Amino acid sequence: MTFFLGLGIAGIVLLALSLIFDGILEGLFGGVLDGLFDGLLSLPVIAGFVSMLGFGGAVVLGTTGAGTVVATAVGVAAGLVAAWLTWKLSQALMRDQTHTTPRGSDLVGTSGSVVTAIPAEGYGEVMLRLGGQPVKYAAKSAVPVARGTEIWVEEALSTTSVAVRPVER
Repeated sequence: MTFFLGLGIAGIVLLALSLIFDGILEGLFGGVLDGLFDGLLSLPVIAGFVSMLGFGGAVVLGTTGAGTVVATAVGVAAGLVAAWLTWKLSQALMRDQTHTTPRGSDLVGTSGSVVTAIPAEGYGEVMLRLGGQPVKYAAKSAVPVARGTEIWVEEALSTTSVAVRPVER
């Protein structure tokens, strides 16, 4: 029983180390191990197998009158299932792609409203939506624009400022 519990704990420790030191084995051996620990031989998969082998064997050994051989067989089966599930979950997570990061140039052609009045050839503030989130930008306009006026972004001047014109309806 102690051996199986030790395997289970070792698997959990290995999982924690693989999360903390992700990819360190590949870096230590100068590229010789590139790709070896990906997929089925990744450290989380191995950790899942070892921990389920240990804990599964300990449960069988402690709750039934079966011997060590049966406990080991059940532990190996549980470990294979845990390893396969870990591998499939990690594949699904690796396929999950995010959208591109919004940039200031994405603002060109969007509408917003003036928060702080914009003097002619001076700067004020406008509220725009970037990536679905409200963002305040410094804004410059060729004509004076009053607070609350709807505007149209003509150009991204910098990462924090835009050139705008009032929307005429």
